[in-house]
Amino acid sequence: MWNSINNLRLLSPSIPAIVKIILFFSTWVVVWLPAAIVLAIALKWHPPQPLGNKKLPLLASLYVIVSFILWATSWIENTSFANWGWDWQPAVLMSLLGGLGLGIISLVILFGLQLTAGWIDIKKSDTSTETGEKKINFWTLIVNPASLLTLLLALWISATEELIFRGCLQTILQQDYSVLIAAAIASFIFAIAHLIWAAKETLPQLPGLWLMGMVLTLARIADNGSLGLAIGIHAAWIWGITTVDTEGAINPTGRAPEWITGIAAKPLAGAAGILLLLATAPVVLLMSK
Repeated sequence: MWNSINNLRLLSPSIPAIVKIILFFSTWVVVWLPAAIVLAIALKWHPPQPLGNKKLPLLASLYVIVSFILWATSWIENTSFANWGWDWQPAVLMSLLGGLGLGIISLVILFGLQLTAGWIDIKKSDTSTETGEKKINFWTLIVNPASLLTLLLALWISATEELIFRGCLQTILQQDYSVLIAAAIASFIFAIAHLIWAAKETLPQLPGLWLMGMVLTLARIADNGSLGLAIGIHAAWIWGITTVDTEGAINPTGRAPEWITGIAAKPLAGAAGILLLLATAPVVLLMSK
């Protein structure tokens, strides 16, 4: 096996980029599948049952394994994670924090405008004021242990996915393609990769996921090749949307069609979410170093 890996390293410069990507994902699936089967048996889950809260252990195993695949790929490519945009410089942390801020503000604007237009309602708390009206529990929704845990998970997931798609894949694809074409291919793979968890729910989101990938690629370019800004924006979007979705905090009023607010209440499956992504792109450029 070691000889095969060493031969791959020697042949790497002559292997087409798209073949490298196929090898990357094939290896990842082959290595992860035994662990996934064991976990599925332990969790008493099998397709086509919905994953529900059983998704997290499977996702965790998938991302733990990919860290080794990424390391092997960097060795074969004779490069480093730093060349893929991942390092531990203070500037990266500042970019990450800036991305978190931008992502959160964008979601506040998205939901705020829809709330103002009467397209959505916010869930009320169980407690009432002296006037008898129920208070909006928005602050409690965000600042609580479950939400903070979601934020940590969002940072881990976004960091892993950005290293894979905007780091490793984007860099490898640019060996044979322009930045734009490489970004389009990497974003397409990023979008369809989400089908593994919930194909029916993900299908309407595919255009939004692809555009999201393109915006995050732009964030890496704007951040001088660093993944910090992209990780921050991505984490904020995962955190905000997952928190709202898990708590059922926002409900469509029916005053606007689903194709605007998002099919099945998924922002990326609606025109409003697409406009959010398009509006984020110029802001990312303004944040360029």
